[in-house]
Amino acid sequence: MEETILATEAAQIPKQRGESLLETAVRYAEERHWDVFPGTWLEAVEGVWRCSCGVAACDAPGAHPAREDWATQATGSATGARRMWQKQPTASILLPTGRTFDAISVSETAGFLALARMERMELTLGPVTLTPHRRMQFFVLPGASVKVPDLVRKLGWSMASLDLVALGEGAYVAAPPTRFGSRGAVQWACRPTPANRWLPDAEELISPLAYACGRDR
Repeated sequence: MEETILATEAAQIPKQRGESLLETAVRYAEERHWDVFPGTWLEAVEGVWRCSCGVAACDAPGAHPAREDWATQATGSATGARRMWQKQPTASILLPTGRTFDAISVSETAGFLALARMERMELTLGPVTLTPHRRMQFFVLPGASVKVPDLVRKLGWSMASLDLVALGEGAYVAAPPTRFGSRGAVQWACRPTPANRWLPDAEELISPLAYACGRDR
């Protein structure tokens, strides 16, 4: 698995290692023009890391919206991002989908299978995240959440039969280096680079993704 991640990082922008969450959030807004908003954060409670939301059994500790109005809070302004993270420097970095990009979420196993297939097909990829929940999220042009169900049906599958979810308006993804409690941090399987600034359309990626999900059932 590690070898696959390293292979996809060839000729990528420098790693974010050592950057603060504030610096990283500002860079996402400044360099990629992505909207960002701060989520919850981790707090040490009796030697155990807990989510700032206060729910002991939180499903995404330190990595979900802290406010119900998060959609209106999100900003593509580097100045706005800096201001928000200065208030809470350890807040997670969350990116709303349905604006500058949508995301297609699949299992880690299907995601790596699809990446290998896409490489053989010489497809141009956008950024791809890998979460501690063993999910991979492929960034594509906005509108994917509306088109994907029909695209999947045309390939002979039903959405209910595949572990594939299209995230659009009203949803979000956690961006590296956001941590999910003790489970680890979100990573880039394919990093954002100048080469993938222009995102692929969902139609370009759906065939290898659906095929991989079908194999992973």
